Amino acid sequence: MPIYQLKIKLLSDTTFGRGDGVAGLIDQEVEHDPFGFPYLRGRTIKGLLSEKGDNLIAMLTNHRPSWERVACDLFGTLGSTIGTMGAVHVGDACLPEDLREAVAFQIKDKTLTKTEVLDSLTTIRRQTSIDPQSGTPDEGSLRSFRVVLRDRCFTADLIFEKMPSDEMLSLVAVGSLALRRLGSGRNRGRGHVKCTLHDADGNDITHHYANYFGQEIKEKVV
Repeated sequence: MPIYQLKIKLLSDTTFGRGDGVAGLIDQEVEHDPFGFPYLRGRTIKGLLSEKGDNLIAMLTNHRPSWERVACDLFGTLGSTIGTMGAVHVGDACLPEDLREAVAFQIKDKTLTKTEVLDSLTTIRRQTSIDPQSGTPDEGSLRSFRVVLRDRCFTADLIFEKMPSDEMLSLVAVGSLALRRLGSGRNRGRGHVKCTLHDADGNDITHHYANYFGQEIKEKVV
């Protein structure tokens, strides 16, 4: 199976929202594995890439139907049958595997704990609403949330059943470039990211394949 990789570098603190918190400690926890490592679910990434691709395709005047077919073949369509499945399976975005294996060994050896690992990679932020009249915090508005610290790099595998077409890789590439914010609170300054597409050897192929789609944008501008 051909495997490509999507690399996500955090340019700001980011919350991979889990949708719940920890009573008495935090209102919004980040998604993390049994060893305390934060990660972003693959289905979330696939949905974001699909959304960005659809938005870009909507800008086209020429060849839009052909690119819509590429998007359907790549990401799939609504339904639960084999015929509606997409060509790509997106794995969870995780921190480097060698780091996770080393830390997992230390946890099993009881020289580290899950909580220590999570605390080393994240921190807790708090925010509250301010009354514009009095300038004091609104009662009951204090909220706390955990964030993954910036400058971390996560990698997700993009697994294809067969060799993808240049058009498919092109759509993934431009979707990656367009994906600049993710996670909870992305409209409040969190979740600024840089995404790049890499081949099996680790080479950055983002701009190479984005040129296939970029030509369509140039035709529209001209």
